[in-house]
Amino acid sequence: MFQVMRNGENRIDVNFAGKLDSSEMRVALDELGKQSEGIEHGRMLYRIGDFQLPTLGAMGVELSRIPQLYRFVRRFDRMAVVADKQWVRKLSEVEGALIPGLQIKSFERDHEAEAEAWLEH
Repeated sequence: MFQVMRNGENRIDVNFAGKLDSSEMRVALDELGKQSEGIEHGRMLYRIGDFQLPTLGAMGVELSRIPQLYRFVRRFDRMAVVADKQWVRKLSEVEGALIPGLQIKSFERDHEAEAEAWLEH
């Protein structure tokens, strides 16, 4: 499951659980681009449920769209990642350290209110 919802002028919320194959990855990336159109200095709340690594085909689709993903990420200043698994939270923060201009902070599932508050600062 991959859902993207616009939540105000400069925010999107993403819910993800399960495993993505190549066709689902295409749809997910298209939806991220569509929902983030017109956003500047945006905020993103990314809820990750039962996460499984994407298929090799899905990773290939993602790699083929690096220019599109770069334009997408540049629309955002902050991303709060809410996840149960510690390794997912840690990986998210490492990713944030590698992306200039984007702050990523992770939160445990039962700390979503803190994630919301952090996004608003």
